[in-house]
Amino acid sequence: MPETQTVASAYDSIAVVYADFVRDSLAGLPLDRAMIAVFAEHAQGKKVAELGCGPGYLTAHLRELGLDVFGVDLSPTMIDLARAAYPDIRFEVGSMDALELADGELGGIVSWYSLIHTPPKDIPRYLAEFRRMLAPGGHVLLGFFESEGGALTPFDHKVTTAYRWPIDELAVLAREAGFTEIGRMLREPLEGERFRRGHLLLHG
Repeated sequence: MPETQTVASAYDSIAVVYADFVRDSLAGLPLDRAMIAVFAEHAQGKKVAELGCGPGYLTAHLRELGLDVFGVDLSPTMIDLARAAYPDIRFEVGSMDALELADGELGGIVSWYSLIHTPPKDIPRYLAEFRRMLAPGGHVLLGFFESEGGALTPFDHKVTTAYRWPIDELAVLAREAGFTEIGRMLREPLEGERFRRGHLLLHG
């Protein structure tokens, strides 16, 4: 089974439980919200896509911050839940490495813990596709699990295998894909979290 189909099926199977779990998750994450707000400030007035949007809670938050945003996810069940919860926002099923968008069509891209299941060898291809879709001067926000030990590390994510990235290593791959780093944020795990969280803000 192709990797993307495996991920889609895994999230389909837990979509309702997952949506309930994450719906209000941003409320307790002030540092994460701050990074999202910085991205939103840069992306005002531009067309923005959240790639790997799940049940749409972050897409809705981005809309509340004033962005012209739509969401894309591999999981049809997740997209059904997002459309039901936020009927005024556009959501569609798709793979973030193969979207039918023109070169430079987007002014902003958010990939919030959606690259974590991507096999490491495929990350450069995904980042290259982000760069293709992004207009010159557009912005990208990446959220991911950080690897404190300095080595790329697979782990037993509750849905399907995922990877923790050293922030420096992911930043290098982003630079090689044509992005310039604007800023980064690392935060330590909160109660109930296992790993440190990494965030990269980039522009094309």
